[in-house]
Amino acid sequence: MKRTAVVTAGTAGIGLETALGLAAAGFSVTVIGRNAGRGAQAVDRINAMSPAHPARFLSADLASLDEVRDLAQRIAADHAASGEPLTVLVNNIGAMFPDRRDLGGVEASFVVNHLSPYLLTELLLPTLTAGAPSRIVNVTSGAVGVARRVFDAVEPPGGYYGFHWYGRAKLANLAYALDLATQLDGTGVSVFAADPGGAATDMTNGTMGDPKIVSPALRLLWPLVRRKFERSTSGPASAAAIPSIVAATDDALTGRTGVVIGPQATPVPPPRAATDPRVAEAVRRLSERHAPLAAA
Repeated sequence: MKRTAVVTAGTAGIGLETALGLAAAGFSVTVIGRNAGRGAQAVDRINAMSPAHPARFLSADLASLDEVRDLAQRIAADHAASGEPLTVLVNNIGAMFPDRRDLGGVEASFVVNHLSPYLLTELLLPTLTAGAPSRIVNVTSGAVGVARRVFDAVEPPGGYYGFHWYGRAKLANLAYALDLATQLDGTGVSVFAADPGGAATDMTNGTMGDPKIVSPALRLLWPLVRRKFERSTSGPASAAAIPSIVAATDDALTGRTGVVIGPQATPVPPPRAATDPRVAEAVRRLSERHAPLAAA
């Protein structure tokens, strides 16, 4: 049976390397992105490597929840019409913002890093269940270690520091993924998280040079923090994509769910905060409030 995969933010960096790895493993891959030119280049590169499993590009701005809803509808309709299962969904989308901004009235980091993949996943669950056995892979980050754990509201108390708010949004998404794994246990849909570790990407190169993205306490140690970060993000995107590829394809994970694949492409214990049922419940309530399945 044909195996298919969807990779968000799949036109460059870790997402493109993930798509290439899935194509090499025999998947027909749909890459999602905003830029049609980069999308065409990505598809050409994937098809040149794996012509037996043609790729395609779908345009969507995943910072817009309305476009996420439209994208999910298109993907579901395509699979219903073709009869082909959706085998893998890789939520690779991620962004860090040096300055606070809104998207549709909601803080941008929380939208892009959590609400967008949450909404796409929820809307595609019927398609993924129909295509079972299938897998959902959410790309997480070591930045969850600096996250505030309070999810009574989208925005935590205190000032805006891009790295910390990014980590908090990624924590929300990881807690959601692990909770979803429990909910879907026995359905044939497995849920994994993949931590790519550090890599030189557009996001890291574009934001991590500015000390204002961290709290004042960390700014005092900025030269040390920056050197450590530069060492950790010097690796290629191809290496950082391996945890996602393993989570999506490794036969050793068959029948398992709720597993975090670490930067060394092996299972690692999840952060304690991500397994706290109170965090998961608060994240679920917040997500349902700000990213309803149907547009208002």
